[in-house]
Amino acid sequence: MIMSRIEAPPDGGTAATGGLVDRLLGALPAEAVLTDPDVTASYARDMASFCPAGAPAVVVLPRTVEQVQHVMRTATELRVPVVPQGARTGLSGAANATDGCIVLSLTRMDRILEINPVDRVAVVEPGVINATLSRAVGEHGLSYPPDPSSWEMCTIGGNIGTASGGLCCVKYGVTAEYVLGLDVVLADGRLMSTGRRTAKGVAGYDLTRLFVGSEGSLGIVVRAVLALRPKPPQQLVLAAEFPSAAAACDAVCRIMAGGHVPSLLELMDRTTVRAVNDLAHMGLPDTTEALLLAAFDTPDPAADLAALGALCEAAGAGQVVPAEDAAESELLLQARRLSLPALEAVRGVTMIDDVCVPRSRLGDLIEGVERIADKHGLTIGVVAHAGDGNTHPTVCFDARDPDESRRARESFDEIMALGLELGGTITGEHGVGVLKKEWLARELGPVGMEMQRAVKHAFDPLGILNPGKLF
Repeated sequence: MIMSRIEAPPDGGTAATGGLVDRLLGALPAEAVLTDPDVTASYARDMASFCPAGAPAVVVLPRTVEQVQHVMRTATELRVPVVPQGARTGLSGAANATDGCIVLSLTRMDRILEINPVDRVAVVEPGVINATLSRAVGEHGLSYPPDPSSWEMCTIGGNIGTASGGLCCVKYGVTAEYVLGLDVVLADGRLMSTGRRTAKGVAGYDLTRLFVGSEGSLGIVVRAVLALRPKPPQQLVLAAEFPSAAAACDAVCRIMAGGHVPSLLELMDRTTVRAVNDLAHMGLPDTTEALLLAAFDTPDPAADLAALGALCEAAGAGQVVPAEDAAESELLLQARRLSLPALEAVRGVTMIDDVCVPRSRLGDLIEGVERIADKHGLTIGVVAHAGDGNTHPTVCFDARDPDESRRARESFDEIMALGLELGGTITGEHGVGVLKKEWLARELGPVGMEMQRAVKHAFDPLGILNPGKLF
C-alpha cells in the first residue's frame, strides 16, 4: 500500500541512479555521498535474522540539518525511498535498505550541543553514542538513564527510533520518557520542532511521543532535547538461585507487590544459566533452574537488598548472595552480560524475541517457551527484564540447516502468539521493523491499523520514508 505510492524515477536503472547522485552532490560534499557497491552493501542491514534487505542506490552521511533537508527534498522530487540509519545495532530489520533507496546514515551528526545542569536537559544530535552521552552528563553529576545492552555502540537517534529500553527500565523507564523535544526533517524537507525543554508542557498534540518508536517512518530526527536526572549512588547487586522458573517469577511478584523499586531486576532461565557456565565456567550450580539478579541504587542499598533477599527466600530461593561493594556487584552481573554470547555459542546463530507480558504472567511465558522449545527440538534460552515483564526468548539454531531454520522461525512466531495470548505485546523495546510487521496487525486490529496508516500518510503522503517497515 505504501510502496505503491512510490513512483519509479522516469529514467530508470543506472541513468536514474546517476541523476540521483548528481542531484545529491549539488549541495553535499563528495565524501558524504558513497556509491561504491561494495561499500553501500555494508549499509544494507541491521543485526536482525530472517529480514530481507535490498541494495541501496547510494549512502549519504550528512553532518548538518541543511544537508538532511537537501536529501529529503531530492528524494521527494525524484520519488526515491529513504532509509534512515544509526549504528545498525537494531534487532528487527527496521534499518534494512530497500532496492534503489537512499540510505541516510546519521552517524556523523554526533555532537552533544548542550548539557544544562539547571534545566537538567541535554541537547544532542542523533549520531551521539548512548554511552558517550552518559559519561558526558556524569561529569556534571547527572545521568541519562536509558541503557540498551548495546549502549557502547547504539546511537541516541536509533534509541529514539525504536523507543529502546535496557536494564534500568524497572525503575527509570524507557527512552520515550526522556525525550522532551525534537527537531525533525519531514519527508518534503521542511524542518519541524516538537515538544519543549521545560519540565511541563501540554500545548497541542504530543507529536514528540509520536516520533519516538516510529522507526524513521514519519521523519528524520536531527536534534533531541533529553531529560536528565541526578546521578544516583553506586548500585549494589544481589543474586538469588531458584529451583524453578516458577519460584523465581513468584519472587518477582512478591518484590513488586511489596512496593520495592530496584534499579535492576533480571532473570535468566536454566538454559541460559547452563550456556553461560559452558562458555565462561562461572561455577553456577548445575541445580540452578533460574537465576534472579536484583540491584538497588538507594542511599542504603544493603538494607534494601536484605529485604529483597528475604522475599526471595520466602519464594523458595536456595541461595541468596548479596554483594558488599561495587566490584562484587560487577562480578555478579557478569553472568547476565554473558547471556547473549553464551547462547550464540550454542548453535552459532540466534534469533532474539522481544515479547513483553504483565509481570504476573511472566512464569506462564517462560513455561510456554519451554514447551515450544521441546515441540520444535530447539534450544531456546530466556533472559528477561523481569521487573517490567520484558522477556527475550533467544532461539538458537544452525542457519546452514534449512529445516532447523524453518523450525526456528516457527518457534519465534509461536512465542509472539503466546505473548499476545497472555495479554502482552509483540515488542517491548526492539521495535517492529520487518521482522514483526505481520504481527503488528494482529495486535492492533483493523481499526488500529487504519488509524496508524492515516498518521503515516499525513506525514509521508508519498510513502518514501522507510517503506516496508511497520506496515
